[in-house]
Amino acid sequence: MMKLQRWIEQRWYASTPGTLRLLQPLECFYRYLQQRRSRAFQTGKKNSHHPGVPVIIVGNITVGGSGKSPVVAALADFFKQQGWKPGIVSRGYGGQATQYPLLVTPQTDPQRSGDEPLMLARQTGVPVAVDPDRPKAADLLVQQGCNLILSDDGLQHLALARDIELVVIDGTRGLGNGHCLPVGPLREPATRLQSVDHLLCQGELQSGLLITGSDQTPELIHYHLQQTGWRRGDGHWQQQMPFQPGETVHALAGIGHPQRFFEQLKQQGLVVIEHPLADHAHMDAQTLNLPGDHPIVMTAKDAVKLQPWLNARHWVVEVQAALPQTFLNTLQTQLKSLT
Repeated sequence: MMKLQRWIEQRWYASTPGTLRLLQPLECFYRYLQQRRSRAFQTGKKNSHHPGVPVIIVGNITVGGSGKSPVVAALADFFKQQGWKPGIVSRGYGGQATQYPLLVTPQTDPQRSGDEPLMLARQTGVPVAVDPDRPKAADLLVQQGCNLILSDDGLQHLALARDIELVVIDGTRGLGNGHCLPVGPLREPATRLQSVDHLLCQGELQSGLLITGSDQTPELIHYHLQQTGWRRGDGHWQQQMPFQPGETVHALAGIGHPQRFFEQLKQQGLVVIEHPLADHAHMDAQTLNLPGDHPIVMTAKDAVKLQPWLNARHWVVEVQAALPQTFLNTLQTQLKSLT
C-alpha cells in the first residue's frame, strides 16, 4: 500500500498526472458531488451552524498535511496574548472516542483524541474539542468560556459557519498537478482560493502554484517553521541540536509530507535513515524497534503516540510557525470588526 500511495503522490505532484488521466471521469463526478454539496449550503437546503463567537478556519484544498496545525498553535498563542480566550476545534482524525464531543487535555489517550488534537492541547494549553460534527465541538468550547474558535482543518466542513478562512499551502508541493481527486490532490478546484480571506505558504514556493491568476485571489503570505528545541524521550530538553554534523540518525515521520522533515534534518548536516509512514499512522513500541543503536528522531505529532515507549535514545524536534506580524495584526483588526 505504501508503494502505491507513493506512486500516486508522485503523479499528483508532478507537472502532469500521467496515467492518472484515465481517472478523469471520476474526477468530474467528484467535482459534481462537491459542487452540489456547496450549493446545498449556499441555497439553504443544508444549514450551517455558527457558535456565536468568531470562527477562524485554518484549512487547505489539498489532501494531506500542509502545515495547518503549527499555524493553529501560533494563532492560539498570539490571540491569548491579545486577551482572547481561544479554543481549538478538530475532527480528531484517527481517534476512537466512545462519546463526542470530546474535550482533550494533555493527559488524554491519543487513541481517543487522535494525534494532532493532543499535540495542540499540550503545545498551546487552550481548550481543544474534537468531534466529527465540528459545530458540536465549537459549542462545547463556548460552554468552556472560549470567545474565539480556531478550526484545525475544516475548510470543506461547511456545517460550521465561519467568519475568516485561511488556506495553508506547502511551498515545496504547491497545488500539485492542478486536478481534483483522484487525478490530483485537490479537494476543491483552485478557483476556491478566490473566496478565502488569506493564503499562507509554508516556505518559499518551489513548485508551480496553480492559482487562477484572478485579482480576487489573496496575496500569498510566506511563513516558515522554526525549531524551538529538542526534547529527549526521558524528558530532557535543550535548544541546540544534540548531534554532530555527519552523525547518523533514524528519522520517523507519520505526517502529510514526511520528506520535508527529512530534508530539514539533512540541512543540519545529519545522515538520515528515512522511515516515512502514512499520515496519522498507528504507532506502538514496535515502531521504535529500529536496527543498530543510532538515535531515533521524530516529530511532535508522532511523539504523542509513542510517548509511553520513549527513552534517552529518542529525540523529538519541537517547531513553531513564525507568522508575519503584519498578518497577525490584520487578523486582529478583522476580529475586532466582528465584535
